[in-house]
Amino acid sequence: MKCFTKIGMVFGGLLLLVSCYDDVREPNIQYMPNMYEPVGYEAYGEVDFLPDHQEALVPPSNTIPRGWMPYRYENTLEGKEQARVQKSPLDSLNIEDDLATGGQLYTIYCAICHGDKGDGQGTLVKREKILGVPKYDDPARNITIGTTYHTIHYGLNSMGSYASQMNTKEMWQVSAYVMQLKQDLTK
Repeated sequence: MKCFTKIGMVFGGLLLLVSCYDDVREPNIQYMPNMYEPVGYEAYGEVDFLPDHQEALVPPSNTIPRGWMPYRYENTLEGKEQARVQKSPLDSLNIEDDLATGGQLYTIYCAICHGDKGDGQGTLVKREKILGVPKYDDPARNITIGTTYHTIHYGLNSMGSYASQMNTKEMWQVSAYVMQLKQDLTK
């Protein structure tokens, strides 16, 4: 008889445990269900809450990113020659500020190869990692602010483009600083 009592108690305990078991494993009452069960959306997919079921995160047509202006010259030698006569759109009243900012950006992006003075003797050239970096005062090169901007925008030879690292104004500031270095070298 004692054996049946023990079996009954074990069976009752198991029945009690099974009755409390919820295989969905969710609480019965949720205060804010979206915090527990987020709604997932497919990236770049159509969603119903945008007008006309347009795709998410696609910029409107005929728009450009802030801080960037389209460049009208092609990435060709003819485009570079056309850019030679291009003038800087920087404000001439803040030329000292533009040269200071251009000098900082030049130190970050350009001085490692072209040198702090524009003499083509940067750290990588001295270590012979890159060869053939020209000086800015080389008369055969005949660089202008337009060709400098064109080269920064598109890159030239082993120098890559810096259009993804700098916006339009910053590229013009660096170009103005390069022209200042060219004047300092020719003195």
